[in-house]
Amino acid sequence: MREAPIGVFDSGVGGLSVLAEIQHLLPNETLMYVADCGNVPYGEKTPAFIQQRCSVMADFFQQQGAKALVLACNTATVAGVADLRRDYRDWPIVGMEPAVKPAAAATRSGVVGVLATTGTLQSAKFAALLDRFATDVKVITQPCPGLVELIENGDLHSAELRQLLAGYVEPLLAAGADTLILGCTHYPFLKPMLRQMIPADISLIDTGAAVARQLQRLLAERELLAAGPAREAQFWTSADPLHFRNILPILWNTSGVVRSFNR
Repeated sequence: MREAPIGVFDSGVGGLSVLAEIQHLLPNETLMYVADCGNVPYGEKTPAFIQQRCSVMADFFQQQGAKALVLACNTATVAGVADLRRDYRDWPIVGMEPAVKPAAAATRSGVVGVLATTGTLQSAKFAALLDRFATDVKVITQPCPGLVELIENGDLHSAELRQLLAGYVEPLLAAGADTLILGCTHYPFLKPMLRQMIPADISLIDTGAAVARQLQRLLAERELLAAGPAREAQFWTSADPLHFRNILPILWNTSGVVRSFNR
């Protein structure tokens, strides 16, 4: 089981930012990734629909012999991780959540801005995070419709993207935020553009590295860390494999075989 692969999924390509953190921390691990691009974005779907997709992904990765599962999606974690942990009790399962705790610790102005999908910001889990970790800071939330769709098309540089992003970020800065939470796995791909439009002392916080560390901890507890060498990562998508294959070098820095996910 040590050399068995790790299954990772997201509503689309955003989870590749998490996959990169896992590969960086755990280079001996073999990775499998499903992009549910045919249903992106999850943030606009019902919780029941997302729960059903989470179950489909878990079943698929179990059939593939995965030794662990990572939900590289904040919205999927909110809707589905509790059910998955109930249904797959002996399986290491790692989810995502917006980095409210480290952001609250990092802010100097006492104001934190959150860029996220509507589904994440409206969730009870996000509200609980605020109640637990942000009682002493002001948190300003900003839903960001449209960003995911542009990133899904491999757009990280266009004027349209810049204008949309600026419209979401500028009100947070104007309100005094000195720390911005990137509350969607797609958003770390926007760091280069964000760095061009915000002051250098503004902190950008996401949770990809923390997810990789939690995965490492769970695997180590179960003596499941691989000795390597890792096999080539495998990719699936529920949309057009050719489209995913074309943008993979942009977001993953290498090409790869992409299969169709028809479930």
